Amino acid sequence: MRILRRALYLVVLLALLAGAVVLYYIAKPNLPPFSPPSQVHYLGQWDEKARQTYYYTPQGTQVKGLRYDWFTALELPFSTDKFATPDYLARFGFLTDPQQQASALNPGNLPVGFARHQDVESGAQFLDITCSACHTGELRYQGQAIRIDGGAALHSLASTVPTLKGGSFGQALGMSMAFTYYNPIKFKRFAKTVLGDNYDQGKKQLRTDFKVVLDRLLGTAMNDWDRGLYPTEEGFGRTDAFGRIANSVFGDAIDASNYRVANAPVSYPQVWDIWKFDWVQWNGSAMQPMARNIGEALGVGATLHLFDENGGQLSEAERYPSSVRLRDLYTLEETLKQLKPPVWPEAVLGKVDVGLASQGRALFSENCAYCHAPDPKPRDERLAAARDPEWRMRIVPTRIIGTDPTTADNIADHRFDISKLGWKKEELAKLDVKLFGASLDEVDFASISSAKGLAYITAYVENRAYQDAGIQPRERWRMDGYGLAIGVQEKRGYKARPLNGIWATPPFLHNGSVPNLFQLLSPVVERDKQFWVGNFEYDPKRAGFLTGKFDGGFLFDTRITGNSNRGHEFRDGCRVDGVIGRALAPEERWALIEYLKVMGDPALEGQLKPVEAKAWTPGPSCQI
Repeated sequence: MRILRRALYLVVLLALLAGAVVLYYIAKPNLPPFSPPSQVHYLGQWDEKARQTYYYTPQGTQVKGLRYDWFTALELPFSTDKFATPDYLARFGFLTDPQQQASALNPGNLPVGFARHQDVESGAQFLDITCSACHTGELRYQGQAIRIDGGAALHSLASTVPTLKGGSFGQALGMSMAFTYYNPIKFKRFAKTVLGDNYDQGKKQLRTDFKVVLDRLLGTAMNDWDRGLYPTEEGFGRTDAFGRIANSVFGDAIDASNYRVANAPVSYPQVWDIWKFDWVQWNGSAMQPMARNIGEALGVGATLHLFDENGGQLSEAERYPSSVRLRDLYTLEETLKQLKPPVWPEAVLGKVDVGLASQGRALFSENCAYCHAPDPKPRDERLAAARDPEWRMRIVPTRIIGTDPTTADNIADHRFDISKLGWKKEELAKLDVKLFGASLDEVDFASISSAKGLAYITAYVENRAYQDAGIQPRERWRMDGYGLAIGVQEKRGYKARPLNGIWATPPFLHNGSVPNLFQLLSPVVERDKQFWVGNFEYDPKRAGFLTGKFDGGFLFDTRITGNSNRGHEFRDGCRVDGVIGRALAPEERWALIEYLKVMGDPALEGQLKPVEAKAWTPGPSCQI
């Protein structure tokens, strides 16, 4: 009996030790070191006022109810240093400027995208992660930083699944909160910072409120881990945006049976010129700007109430209140219309070879322009007659482009049971929703696709938000975006967008599986199967980030589901299985890259010399 008891003690001790080791590494994440740049260069994409508006205008999201002043008062788990210091948050890949200071828009002196909003009813000020957090990029070269406004972020934000291999913001935040709550000395310092003179009378309530948010964070992590929802690690610069939105809306807000495995992380797309696109999202599934932005806000943490506290039905008048901020979303959308694509900064990254770029322009015309050149629509063909220009976005089927299809397939194949909502089709028919390629008669509420389900939920949330804000129809017409309906289409393909400023958006393809433009123009066998992500250092020759191993980096493995680097390939032989063009000699790839540095910059394009373009050739006719 004594031996059995000792063995039991030993097992418990080992389990506690293992748990302590896991907690230590989660609380002290493996992150890259951060060195501030000597200077941050901005590329004249817009003025400073527009930049600050974009960086810090909230959209209505919440981090599980985390208050802004709580966030700025949190300490690191094993230190009294603050969690929200710019240099620490920069280690997750968030963007700061050594010259930035606290301001009215950014009182906590936080990185780009960390905004604040005040709840109308409670008056509480919440931490709000806004659009710019994921749609602002930066490149580093020789100690200097180049800010790419509207570019792709390279941060590690989204992962809620505990891992020892690389830290994400969500994990680290949860651990700092847990250490603060369960360490009375830490909590006392935290409470005094938050409450100031109100410490004595407010500490008990603060502890209660803080625990609610902590439980939500840890509960989400446990749910995602236990259900295995995100088996493909997102790492730096990627998240499964559609999968997370679907799990938030259909799983969290409606029924746990609706959680789906989200194994298709995508890079954050650049957002300059998107107001000109007829269809947006990687798969071209969304049409109305406001609905798209509401859907994104819901995925990032905007609140949504569909049922009462016990899961019961609410009356129509009580349904669909949310924390989305329509006027702020409209401000962000309008501000982005001022954003220009970045132009190659010769003073920092080196002079463009004009002769080579001239050859590249001819090669672009031969090999790339059919899909990637802007295609303005005549007014009578536009989705929105008042939008000028409106660009036609080609959605290239995955069977042709050959790139990893997991994202497109998940969106097309995942189905959700929303019958608990008790919808009637005659009521849905009154909403301003258009299903392209389908009809409402075909919709099955027990098995609805994510695009259709989100379209109708968004329509109700949008209607409720407009009603609560007292916004009248004429103003709504403008705020929705040219009076567009909430249109959705479901295609197994990816959008081929114009390539102005593409040099500033590595890594490439929708899933970030190709590290630089040279490899993107190369046969698949010449592309890296594994490479390290999270290093901002830029390679101006290949137009991509450096990908060697470094402390705290994330190893991107193209053999994992959702990570394939196949397709969009230039190779001799049959034009099948993702081969879209002839093989390009290395000197042709260099010429194309040189032109892509120039593309969209009138000053540099004006220096190019005329070079006759060859005609595109279809390649040999092959039968499979």
